[in-house]
Amino acid sequence: MSRIRVLIVDDQPLARAGFRSVLEATGQIDVVGEAATGGEALTQARQHNPDVVLMDVRMPGMDGIEATRQMPRQKVLILTTFGLDEYIIEALRAGASGFLLKDAPIEELLRAVRAVAAGDAQLSPAVTKRLLDQVARRLPPSVEHDQSALAQLTNRETEVLRLIAAGMSNAEIGQALVVSEPTVKTHVSSVLQKLGLRDRVQAVIYAYENGLVTPSGG
Repeated sequence: MSRIRVLIVDDQPLARAGFRSVLEATGQIDVVGEAATGGEALTQARQHNPDVVLMDVRMPGMDGIEATRQMPRQKVLILTTFGLDEYIIEALRAGASGFLLKDAPIEELLRAVRAVAAGDAQLSPAVTKRLLDQVARRLPPSVEHDQSALAQLTNRETEVLRLIAAGMSNAEIGQALVVSEPTVKTHVSSVLQKLGLRDRVQAVIYAYENGLVTPSGG
């Protein structure tokens, strides 16, 4: 198993040291750099090309959301103490692969890092939907998506997108549609590609923003 390369971004030195200690103690994760600002994070990311960036939200100068938006390729896992608020939604819109509270258990942190490194969204679609439900009415208007992209989806792909937004896993979608899990994966990949989305988390947000699902109603 290849080792996971992580960049830690937080303006608190003690927080960075704590994360480094926990991650490196696994023997499977290498901390390749640390940064205290969003600007430093971008520089370190270009220099070290980490697999995962642990990104704080509030930092001096460029914040974590803008740094996430400017990340060239790296997968970003947002770390926050602020819970379910518009910062998280904006970070996900900016391309983050998920978020984690800073006081989450160590096992949860490690699981999140491994999941994001493997290309999975750490924030489950069901949690994303609940988060959207909670903060939707306080969000600033989002950038409108090109409706022609949504029109490119087949009826089955639109149905799959709705089920993703409902919080279903690939296995659950397969059961609902009576198709195999590999077939579901093919549909999910096609949906993401056609809509220009990075992962399932962004698919949930897209479905919400385009009216395929609604807060507290689905």
